[in-house]
Amino acid sequence: MKDIELNDPYTTPYRGIYAICDKNNEYVEIVEHSNCYGGAAWSKFHYSHSPLILKTRSIGNMIRYLAKTGTCKLELKPSVAAAGIESIIVDKDEVHITYAGLGGGGVGATKCRAFAQGVLRCDYSESGGGRAARGTVIVPRRERVLIGIDDTDSKEKGATWTLTHNIAKELDCPEAVYLSHSLVQLFPVSARTQNCVSTVLEFGCVDARSTKELLERIKSALLKYSVSGETGMVVLQNFSAYGIYPYSRKCRSGELSREYALQYAKDNGVQIWMNGNGVIGALASLAWFSRPDESIRMDAEIHDP
Repeated sequence: MKDIELNDPYTTPYRGIYAICDKNNEYVEIVEHSNCYGGAAWSKFHYSHSPLILKTRSIGNMIRYLAKTGTCKLELKPSVAAAGIESIIVDKDEVHITYAGLGGGGVGATKCRAFAQGVLRCDYSESGGGRAARGTVIVPRRERVLIGIDDTDSKEKGATWTLTHNIAKELDCPEAVYLSHSLVQLFPVSARTQNCVSTVLEFGCVDARSTKELLERIKSALLKYSVSGETGMVVLQNFSAYGIYPYSRKCRSGELSREYALQYAKDNGVQIWMNGNGVIGALASLAWFSRPDESIRMDAEIHDP
């Protein structure tokens, strides 16, 4: 058996790092797509104590940090506070994220993140051993684009969740990153195909042009592959979808009309891209982006925006 050869035994690059900003650049969600969940989970624990971090969640091998922008002072201590995020600065169409860490945490804070997909530039110090280290990665500023879709199948063929995922996967690119996919359980209305489930896709887009192209291509794919004449596609371009939650709650507990859904969408800034009867469930799905473990439970609730 031959010995293995490692080009860089102390670097495990992240798959991708993305920064989703609100319109005023006051808040940002840092999404880290890991190649080693064990290391990412260690970071999640320590980073969650950084003053800038408001909330952390893990979804599959992605860790998501909801944070406020700005700069803070970290007091690094071995084992108990060994790593953190020191600053998040939005500069026009870029986001500068500075990480710090001790020992192995310093390795993760520097080269492991610097070599991730989506990083435009980086600046990092030496790391490893017992030293402290810092690294700044510069990534594109992105805004959240949510696409709710329902009713693409028939009694004989299809499943909305598979079609939507396959479309999203094909359209994933540096300008429009595919971030999450949630199946949303709805009230079992009489007009359902079978299980009465809609889907929400989440993308992080760098500008209006990439957003427009993404949405046009999703609609085109739905028109091509949907086997239903009642497909609904709705779009919300916003950092939060909490304003849709009251509607979603109603849709998960009873039967709603298409007219009510269309009016609610209009009143809450949701664009209608395909207006079949599926808009009812498509609109309800928006509130559950990046919550795939909760969205499948009828008794689940959203308590924070």
